[in-house]
Amino acid sequence: MEGVMTALTRFVGFVHAGAEKYGLLRDDGIVDLSARHAARWPTLRTVIADGALARLADAATGLAADVDPAAVAYALPVPDPGKILCVGVNYPDRNAEYKDGQEAPPNPSLFVRFPSSFVGHDVPIVRPPESPQLDYEGEIVIVIGKPGRRIPETDALSHIAGLSLANEGTIRDWVRHAKFNVTQGKNFDRTGSIGPWFVPFADEAQIADIALQTRVNGELRQSDRTSRMIFSFRRIVSYISTFTTLLPGDTILTGTPTGAGARFDPPVWLKPGDVVEVSADGLGTLRNRVEDEVLP
Repeated sequence: MEGVMTALTRFVGFVHAGAEKYGLLRDDGIVDLSARHAARWPTLRTVIADGALARLADAATGLAADVDPAAVAYALPVPDPGKILCVGVNYPDRNAEYKDGQEAPPNPSLFVRFPSSFVGHDVPIVRPPESPQLDYEGEIVIVIGKPGRRIPETDALSHIAGLSLANEGTIRDWVRHAKFNVTQGKNFDRTGSIGPWFVPFADEAQIADIALQTRVNGELRQSDRTSRMIFSFRRIVSYISTFTTLLPGDTILTGTPTGAGARFDPPVWLKPGDVVEVSADGLGTLRNRVEDEVLP
């Protein structure tokens, strides 16, 4: 990457004074980039599409922070993705949970989620009144920066703009409301989260063999390494681009390790007051408290 971007460069989406914005998170606070560049780049997705991440990071050098992080509500780092695609069953121990005799599936299992099913870092996720079976799934997120169709695996990583984390919250009994799909249980409003920030992708070392962990109330529930993924980041990007054109801002959740609450005996569902933390090397910690949905 050009400019001053490093592994410590953290772009954030946030709400402040009633307006949704984006900026650069530093130790001294948030540099409000949208206040300076919104006319040209209204959202971080438009920055990504224009290949301007390094330019903005460079322009922020020497600027004083504008906003105290404690005074904001975090939003999705990339707010308006054209597509959110999720990979299921992408770690060996997770595959073994299905006990179907298949060592590994030949191709990734995929489903889609809607942006409204996610909230940002430190924003409560909600348990809907329709079911108590709210579960967690910690995942690494890749965001597309360069458009492409039928992308070869050898070129796939060059299409990634950056990385984030997700808690791919799931309403377990609703993923089995029908015979063939999981859409319902994966798309209840505000049941998942993405964040805490967006880290620009620089090279394969950022994702090749990093630890991914999920904790609930401080207890380690999920732990694995990306080097053990059944389908690599290269394979995921290449495979998806076979049937759909990937565009800047498109967001891909790359799978969760074993250890979700559904796999306990008896199952352990999230309840109000629980705190879920998803962490990965170099990507920080995404944290969300659980609340019951308040009906109007």
